[in-house]
Amino acid sequence: DTVKVFGLLCASVFAWYLGYFFAEILPEDSLQTAIGSMQRLGEKTMIKAPLPVRQKCAVWRKCQPSEFVYSVRSGGAKSYLPVICLEDEILLGGGKKTGDRGFNFVIVNPQTLKVVDTKTFDMYEGDFSGPMVEFMNKVPDKFIVLVASHDDAFSKLNDAAKKAFEDLGSKEIRNLKFRSGFVFVAIKGGTLPEDAEREKIIHSDGSRNRYSGWPAEIQIDGCLRRQ
Repeated sequence: DTVKVFGLLCASVFAWYLGYFFAEILPEDSLQTAIGSMQRLGEKTMIKAPLPVRQKCAVWRKCQPSEFVYSVRSGGAKSYLPVICLEDEILLGGGKKTGDRGFNFVIVNPQTLKVVDTKTFDMYEGDFSGPMVEFMNKVPDKFIVLVASHDDAFSKLNDAAKKAFEDLGSKEIRNLKFRSGFVFVAIKGGTLPEDAEREKIIHSDGSRNRYSGWPAEIQIDGCLRRQ
């Protein structure tokens, strides 16, 4: 203990001597300049990262003023309804709690961006492929067709209904299986931009499903030109 105390005293005296020595040999203006620089450093405003800008439909895409944003997400399990969003307005699902098992359609006027029809066709119980084909055939040309599946959209899907989807531009409709997730967007009688996401499909797989018996939700989104 005595040695420790003696060492501490020696260190203190040595530190005082070094301080005194440098104070004597350094010009006074150099010390003042150094102190001033340290003070100004402390006064500098910290640069803050800008807050992220919330995008429409929670889509991280920057659409041009001449475009509008869309987002289509399939349902998950029995509890999570599909969601279709256009220009930050939920058209189906979400807080509206609309949508059900099968194919969920939203038809939009391309000029006003207003919904003109919403339909759900159950492909598990009952024969609704026929009414669905009639509905799809009556959609006016150039109108926007947005489709999201929920639960099972395969069991009662007949060949005529698959052909109707293909006429709208679908490439995946014939790959549908029991409880496959499916999302699709089309312009009837028109074309989508080359880089637009137009459809996705995901199959139920017991080794990879997010939910017991159901695959994860899938989503497509992008920008479409206003008419």
